[in-house]
Amino acid sequence: MRILITGGAGFIGSHLAELLLRGGHEVVVLDDLSSGSLGNIALLSAAPGFAFHRGSIFNAELVSALMAGCDAVYHLAAAVGVKRILQQPVQTLETNVAGTEIVLRQAAVRGLRTVVASSSEVYGKSAELPFREDADLLLGPAQIVRWGYACSKLMDEFMALAYHLQMKLPVTVMRLFNTVGARQSSRYGMVLPTMVRQALRGQDVTVYGDGSQTRCFTHVADVAEGLAALLDHPATIGGIYNLGSTEETSILALAERVVRATGSGSRIVCVPYQTAYGPGYEDMQRRVPDITRAQRDMGFTPRRGLETILSEVIAYERSRALATEAIRAAGD
Repeated sequence: MRILITGGAGFIGSHLAELLLRGGHEVVVLDDLSSGSLGNIALLSAAPGFAFHRGSIFNAELVSALMAGCDAVYHLAAAVGVKRILQQPVQTLETNVAGTEIVLRQAAVRGLRTVVASSSEVYGKSAELPFREDADLLLGPAQIVRWGYACSKLMDEFMALAYHLQMKLPVTVMRLFNTVGARQSSRYGMVLPTMVRQALRGQDVTVYGDGSQTRCFTHVADVAEGLAALLDHPATIGGIYNLGSTEETSILALAERVVRATGSGSRIVCVPYQTAYGPGYEDMQRRVPDITRAQRDMGFTPRRGLETILSEVIAYERSRALATEAIRAAGD
């Protein structure tokens, strides 16, 4: 198959591109590099069947042209990271809503198999755990910027399913939960790479709030495998699926594990949400997915636990730091 990935130079998109190429597919990547990186796809550039196009999902003509000859599209292009979302609320809403509508409209013209990446953020402040895809959602007030992001991803879901119902677009929505692994940037406040880099540098490891909030971290390879599996499971068309791990850990416990695993002497410092993100910031206390549907309909089961994740991220960040030092030394 020939497959288009919007946001394919990003963290998740680049891992998905690698996996699809290994599976014998042709891959076309569209990315404006606002949060993605050429470094993420550097090893793919010479691979047979791979093509990269720098451009925006707002360019409907380009999106249409790239879809020509494709059999499927993964729509991963989106505003990412808490810091970026808080700093650029207008661009966040425009990208996630208007950009997604362009991709869906062009995919519907050709009837392409389509996968739209959503987020666990859509569950909002719901206390009904674990989160089920058919459960009621509880978002906060419009004055709080982060709920605008959650609402924009929920709007993506409504649009995707509307295109399925009215235009017969074969689409599936995937709600992703805290995906982590090698190549994830810390630029926009991603918690695990930020903690690892702080620990490796001997800096204070920052935990926002009191650290009692819990998350389920999913290895990016498990997420990529789940996304790729959709192509072989037509029963998922028209559905919404959680894609994540059920291994729950507190953010404070994560920081402690990072410090131990890196052998760092770093202190763990709790930073109030107001100091980190400004007044009025709200966070989810727990975020745990129910993955029963994904297990039943597409055979999804995450195979890599937090210990493996930590080991790989630390190894990656160490090698990245050594490469940076080597470049600096060569320039002296």
